[in-house]
Amino acid sequence: MKKMRKSLTLLGLSLIILSCAKKEEKIELTPRDFHMAMDKLTSVIVHDIFSPPVASRIYAYSSVAGYEVMAQGDQNYKSIEGMVTNYSATPKPNQKDLNYEMASIIAFLEVGKELIFSEDLMNVYSDSLYNSWQEKNAKVFNDSKAYGMEVADHVKAWLKEDNYSQTRTMPKFTVKSDDLSRWQPTPPMYMDGIEPHWSKIRPFAIDSAAQFKPVPHPEFSMEKNSNFYKELMEVYTFGGGSPDKEKDKERVEIASFWDCNPYVSMTKGHLMFATKKITPGGHWIGICKIASEKAGADFSKTVYVYAKASMAMADAFISCWDEKYSSNLIRPETIINNTFDESWLPVLQTPPFPEYTSGHSVVSGAASVILTEIFGDNFAFEDTTELVYGLPVRSFGSFYEASSEAAISRLYGGIHYRAAIDNGLIQGKNLGHFVANKLELVN
Repeated sequence: MKKMRKSLTLLGLSLIILSCAKKEEKIELTPRDFHMAMDKLTSVIVHDIFSPPVASRIYAYSSVAGYEVMAQGDQNYKSIEGMVTNYSATPKPNQKDLNYEMASIIAFLEVGKELIFSEDLMNVYSDSLYNSWQEKNAKVFNDSKAYGMEVADHVKAWLKEDNYSQTRTMPKFTVKSDDLSRWQPTPPMYMDGIEPHWSKIRPFAIDSAAQFKPVPHPEFSMEKNSNFYKELMEVYTFGGGSPDKEKDKERVEIASFWDCNPYVSMTKGHLMFATKKITPGGHWIGICKIASEKAGADFSKTVYVYAKASMAMADAFISCWDEKYSSNLIRPETIINNTFDESWLPVLQTPPFPEYTSGHSVVSGAASVILTEIFGDNFAFEDTTELVYGLPVRSFGSFYEASSEAAISRLYGGIHYRAAIDNGLIQGKNLGHFVANKLELVN
């Protein structure tokens, strides 16, 4: 009997020791873990139908939170303090059992939750992740979570001062119906212009919303020899699309690939429904992942890529939206339908904001500069970002080549004039070079 009790006691002690050993398992996280967290954030952004400018804000602040944790643990990278507007020093860690990669992902997710609507969707993901980590090593998880939350709270306090809340209560954009050159709501939803006060959002690295103001667009004129009219007719010719004709298939494919309209309304008979997709910024976030994976970037570099690119794109939206609501130019669809072809439809659905400059051109230009700075020119890649939406892979020899195609897609889609495309790309690249030089984050 005593031998049995002794055996049971030893068995119990063995189980306790094994249990403790399991909880102290070493947790090694890889770039894939951060990519998965980013993919989850993107899926929620799509689900919640955030506009392109708002989505860029979500990506940037979440990525900064993850980056600032990582930079505290990797001496090869610098904090953004002193390089971006009004950011104070990131709290230093004092936890003993800290896993910086884990804390980085936690900070990223917790700031992301602050900025989305469907927090429950993020909680399901983070709860599963956190429970898994806690089961493997409670001490490391608790210390890592404590620091991740501390940095997340620091970033949350900073983002609350960027004027976003104030812009939620500002008046709607006033449409000047008596001025034929000014923007009008477009079919099929005839929505109000979105984010007319986005230029008031505090930028990350640029000095002001108007710092990279583009050259003026051609003067509005319906005279057939005017530059504006020639650009209008170019859209009419190439942007209406005839996918049944072989010569137009490539243009339509390019337009569709770079559509990136988060909310496209569709009408079939008496039914109206919507399709949801990534934003232009979301597409380039996908390219950040593709490039990082192809280059074999480690965890720190992966977080760095997302942070620098997302800050540049957030500033690009601020710059672009400042020009959009300043120039307030009418869309091609409105002029064509009102003056000489009421049945003409663009290949893509016209988004609800003024025309000049092209948002995708500005954002793509900025992103392509940042990624070229990090990975080099002539970095060839397969863009699989749109596979989830049923679109085929497209191949590019460089980030600049991809940005040029993204820009011209707006002509093929029938939603932008040539000036908005070309000048927008220049605007974005100029801004991108400024951000690349100002945010010297690598030691």
